[in-house]
Amino acid sequence: MSEHTESSEIAPLRQEKFLLFILAAIQFTTIVDFLIVLPLGPQYMRVFKISPAQFGLMVSAYAISAGIFGIIAGFFLDRFDRKRALLWLYSGFTLGTLCCALAPNYHLLVAARVVAGAFGGVAGGLILAIIGDVIPEKRRGAAMGLVMSSFSVASICGVPLGLLLASHLNWHMPFFALTGLSILILAAAARVMPHLRSHLVHAGEEHPAAKMLTILTHPDHRMAFVFMATMTCAGFLVFPYISNYMVANVGMTEKQLPLIYLCGGLCTLFTMNLIGRWTDRAGKKRVFTIVSLSAAAPIVILTNLPHAPVWVAVAVSTLLMVCMSGRMVPAMALMTGSIEARYRGGFMSINSSVQQFASGFAAYVSGLILGQTPGGEITRYWLVGVLSVTCAYSCIYLVKFLKTSEVPNAEKIVAME
Repeated sequence: MSEHTESSEIAPLRQEKFLLFILAAIQFTTIVDFLIVLPLGPQYMRVFKISPAQFGLMVSAYAISAGIFGIIAGFFLDRFDRKRALLWLYSGFTLGTLCCALAPNYHLLVAARVVAGAFGGVAGGLILAIIGDVIPEKRRGAAMGLVMSSFSVASICGVPLGLLLASHLNWHMPFFALTGLSILILAAAARVMPHLRSHLVHAGEEHPAAKMLTILTHPDHRMAFVFMATMTCAGFLVFPYISNYMVANVGMTEKQLPLIYLCGGLCTLFTMNLIGRWTDRAGKKRVFTIVSLSAAAPIVILTNLPHAPVWVAVAVSTLLMVCMSGRMVPAMALMTGSIEARYRGGFMSINSSVQQFASGFAAYVSGLILGQTPGGEITRYWLVGVLSVTCAYSCIYLVKFLKTSEVPNAEKIVAME
């Protein structure tokens, strides 16, 4: 098949697996880059002599930057070969991560986080667009489960290894290691990834601004954005404060906290792939509804958990992670199939921005609701849980309105390099 040939044939399974592995590896590094900052907070505050509010700015710099640049990228992302666009974005992310490693002070580190977020956040949205372009409908759930399980691998391997490097050497080393790994993945992606140009058939039909307006104003797209924002809020109302609540109210020590992420990540690594295959067999909307309904129990239990043994706390938090992450597999498979290929890159870029903004908004709202006793215990977490369940159940209603526009035998991979 020539480099410029359009094709409606399904890519060979081996080619799909290579591509999904590369996409999962890229996703893994961007997730580790975002997550590694959180547990290093005490070290940053000690080294830079910064306040908690300044540390919060450093954390949010990545998400805010990703959200803003995701919207900007939506104007032109569908006008480029998917492979070329992803390689440029991942190169920018790698450079941003290197800048994080080299940053000598707090202000330059925040600036480097902005750069990493600008490229890494947009790359994440493009990865989902590529899956929508390449993977046929009947296998898309499993593909989403595979790529999205990179979050689990990041929790199991990436974050603990980063913490080990930081504790034995210094906070710069996790970023140096991540830069080296990203360079290797970038080289592999340049060699293995096929050129993806099928969406360019309609690229010249609309002005970028008109195309963006279409993406933003189309009723099906607007419903998808509302759905994604609500689903993201359901998780990020609760997740940012799990560690604080476990230490202050449940009785875990800070040294025991890694057990939450290790066990949660290990279980979701398997369950997300199982849910992906289940999604392909039983139907996306049905699986999403069942998993969302099951999420209510761990949300309510965790946000009301009293002083308890460590195994109880780990079991409840793991069940919550399994249910909340499990919703994303059928949800993203539905969303990628609901968008025409010519709009998919811009849509997924904006969708990524919606996720970033929604996560920041949800965490901010939770912070306003929560209180603290003189003894340090977290209060009103139960109310946050109620809001989270409300959002989760609202998504069950909203998912009914997601449309599927994919046509059988739609264009898939078009050419190999």
